[in-house]
Amino acid sequence: MITADNITAHEFIGLNTQIVESTNPQVIGLNGTIENETKSMFTINTENGKKSIAKSISNWKFSIENNDIIVKGSKIAKRPFDRIGAKA
Repeated sequence: MITADNITAHEFIGLNTQIVESTNPQVIGLNGTIENETKSMFTINTENGKKSIAKSISNWKFSIENNDIIVKGSKIAKRPFDRIGAKA
């Protein structure tokens, strides 16, 4: 089960997210469902199509159990199989 304490050690594909802070002001507020994840990118399905966004330049908001959790992209900018099950 994904919680605020262990979210960085779980799979992100399928979760809804929103960018709350970024070095690229054009992506702030972008939201949708994560469809794919690589070491440095999320592919997000938004209302305006799929967007690939670098993880490390943004802070990501996830809603887990009615709680909003902010995750720094630099903490999750790893290959998914290196991050899952490990402490980020």
